Amino acid sequence: MIETETFESVWDAVADTPIEAANLRVRAELMRHIAEIISQNGWRQAEAAVHCDVTQPRINDLLRGRVSRFSLDALVNIATALGRRVHIELDAA
Repeated sequence: MIETETFESVWDAVADTPIEAANLRVRAELMRHIAEIISQNGWRQAEAAVHCDVTQPRINDLLRGRVSRFSLDALVNIATALGRRVHIELDAA
């Protein structure tokens, strides 16, 4: 019988540590929110790049969900360029 390991989230499955999984989870959530803002405004990638103060290839990476290419700092900077404030909330694990 093959034993299968189950995880609470995909991030827990791909990360080496719970700390890394938490970081990936937060980055992915910020990326999702930024992608929603881009979509809601109907911006093409080049337009979004101008609004986000990054290059078009960075927007492409963001919209394709390439989490590993973004730090939390970079995502907070993009959110700020969009006139948003990032709110951090700590919950018990």
